[in-house]
Amino acid sequence: MVEDPQEPRAVAGAGLGGGGPAGRPLSLRIARAEDAQDYRPCAGVVLVNDADQVWVGERNDYPGAWQMPQGGIDAGEDPRKAALRELHEETGVSNVSFLAESQDWLKYELPDDLRSRAWKGRWRGQVQKWFMFRHLGPDDEIDILGVEEPEFDRWQWVEFAEVTELIVDFKRPVYELLVETFRPVLEEAARRSS
Repeated sequence: MVEDPQEPRAVAGAGLGGGGPAGRPLSLRIARAEDAQDYRPCAGVVLVNDADQVWVGERNDYPGAWQMPQGGIDAGEDPRKAALRELHEETGVSNVSFLAESQDWLKYELPDDLRSRAWKGRWRGQVQKWFMFRHLGPDDEIDILGVEEPEFDRWQWVEFAEVTELIVDFKRPVYELLVETFRPVLEEAARRSS
């Protein structure tokens, strides 16, 4: 696995550092996962390619539901390591470099009709720590069907601003915050490379 050994860069974009954007509940943000009992601790990955597009996959158990790689953090597991593990487990990707980490944890609640089915009703939703990585390998490294437990039927690269249009409604506020938070990281990287 290729990864930049630098210390995590926490970013606090418009939605994660101070007051939330107009109309958005501040309760999406929390400082520590421990502050969100009844929510499953989770790590999420914003994977970008050289064109600064974002990877999204369509879930095989929920047609039409697209999302970025994410998954549970095991007890005692470092969130960044969990993010890399989940990325590899869901996409086969391991050739990445670290770009940034969200400052806060983000949470969402599952709709009532999904809550009883997901995680056997144990959790109300998820509390997530998000990481941005750049994919360094070729697209054929991405193998969503060759992984041990496939979660996606298909995948695509999309413009970062478009990702919120593909996401299910109950996750959309979190994804809007991700775009606001991590877009400046991509803009800064583009300025440095030009």
